[in-house]
Amino acid sequence: LRIMAGKVKWVTDIEKSVLINNFEKRGWIQVAENEDWNFYWMSVQTIRNVFSVETGYRLSDDQIVNHFPNHYELTRKDLMVKNIKRYRKELEKEGSPLAEKDENGKYIYLDFVPVTFMLPADYNLFVEEFRKNPSSTWIMKPCGKAQGKGIFLINKLSQIKKWSRDSKTSSFVSQSSKEAYVISLYINNPLLIGGKKFDLRLYVLVSTYRPLRCYMYKLGFCRFCTVKYTPSTSELDNMFVHLTNVAIQKQRDDYNHIHGGKWTVSNLRLYLESTRGKEVTNKLFDEIHWIIVQSLKAVAPVMNNDKHCFECYGYDIIIDDKLKPWLIEVNASPSLTSSTANDRILKYNLINDTLNIAVPNGEIPDCKWNKSPPKEVLGNYEVLYDEEMAQSDGTDRDLRGRPGQSPGVKGSRARDSGKPVLTTWK
Repeated sequence: LRIMAGKVKWVTDIEKSVLINNFEKRGWIQVAENEDWNFYWMSVQTIRNVFSVETGYRLSDDQIVNHFPNHYELTRKDLMVKNIKRYRKELEKEGSPLAEKDENGKYIYLDFVPVTFMLPADYNLFVEEFRKNPSSTWIMKPCGKAQGKGIFLINKLSQIKKWSRDSKTSSFVSQSSKEAYVISLYINNPLLIGGKKFDLRLYVLVSTYRPLRCYMYKLGFCRFCTVKYTPSTSELDNMFVHLTNVAIQKQRDDYNHIHGGKWTVSNLRLYLESTRGKEVTNKLFDEIHWIIVQSLKAVAPVMNNDKHCFECYGYDIIIDDKLKPWLIEVNASPSLTSSTANDRILKYNLINDTLNIAVPNGEIPDCKWNKSPPKEVLGNYEVLYDEEMAQSDGTDRDLRGRPGQSPGVKGSRARDSGKPVLTTWK
């Protein structure tokens, strides 16, 4: 197996074992031993090196990599929000019904990320927003970290001033010029199950951005906190109440290592169908799928759509008690470490199914193939959005060109007319 510049890093044993098994199934092992085979499972740091101007690497047609060069346009917390805001403004300029606002100036359909500001750049804007509702709670996150590192909650301006402020100029100053933060309005009314907060980890594979083609993995899961949720301000510092990250929750003594505090998405569906009804549950999941597609559309124009690339993203979604889904962040390297037996099975299948879509089945990798695998090789993936198909059907064009039409999600109804509306993404 030829390793480009010795930079490939196996993140987990699962990745290594599933890739080797996949190689054997495809008959690639002998080719790999002859050092003619080129598939690279790389970290995000390695991708930057491969595609940097300084290194001068040029990938050949049989070399495929598992990240887009500037994936961070979606996976850095600050850039994701920036691109979604830009996308909204562009749709407004086009007069798209997707950008419709209510009487308070709030987006009706594109309001799927919490109000967010970048620090230190947007400090004054944040203060202005904070003072409109001084009883609100906000969550601060470093832009470039994962696994819950560096996250904390605030509900007073003095807390952020204490964290980092230049008292002479009364302007916000970051503790480190290298580390930017985002501060977002905290979703303080999350949907609770058993009194505990949870979020969804969903896997989305993008094979190409232009035209956009993406796949949803059916086997996502919920991550639960180990401590019952309370909005009490006295518990703002208790991350076991507020953060669902496994890296945080497993530090508690009562963390369950058998189920890992996780539920499958199918179990969540069954729970919601039994407590809220099937129609409401279907609408929720349609809205989640719609949010994912809109976030990908937001970054598609700026993404370097290199033909050698594909990417499997880890989407984090929180559902509030009104069954409204919120996009929290998107991960470029979702954890492939297995904390439970079910985890290992899920992630093994995830990598295997990803390979079957990213590379023509049973053939040597070729970046020029049309990236439209037959349905029988999708495994647990299903097509979420195919831009070419949507345009040929006229779905996107028709909806955007109909000023009076409410662009709801699949299966939903127009808010005023009560008539079924077409989806914007299928």
